[in-house]
Amino acid sequence: MKKIYYVITCIGVFLMVFTAQVNAQQEIISPKSKISRAIDGLQVFPNPVSGDKVYITSTSNKTKTVTAYNVLGKRVLFKVLIGKELNISALSPGLYILKIKEGDLEATVKLFRN
Repeated sequence: MKKIYYVITCIGVFLMVFTAQVNAQQEIISPKSKISRAIDGLQVFPNPVSGDKVYITSTSNKTKTVTAYNVLGKRVLFKVLIGKELNISALSPGLYILKIKEGDLEATVKLFRN
């Protein structure tokens, strides 16, 4: 009786571990479900920036959401941009990553502030 219980327990543990490994591998291998496309004609200027204003334009000129991250990955700025002008006076000098979304399109741009 003890042998049967031991064998069933070992098989159960093996199946749980094997299933967990297979699921983990499938999650890593599976492609992204949402493929981001670049924003057509996106321009961010001036770059590097010495003032407090950055201009962000694209071919469609739709409303954009702009999120700025510092080099540590912390979100330091979030703006919904209706026009072209982005005020970055709250950002101290350094390197930033801008994540720009326009509808279902998305782009990432490096921005250096002097």
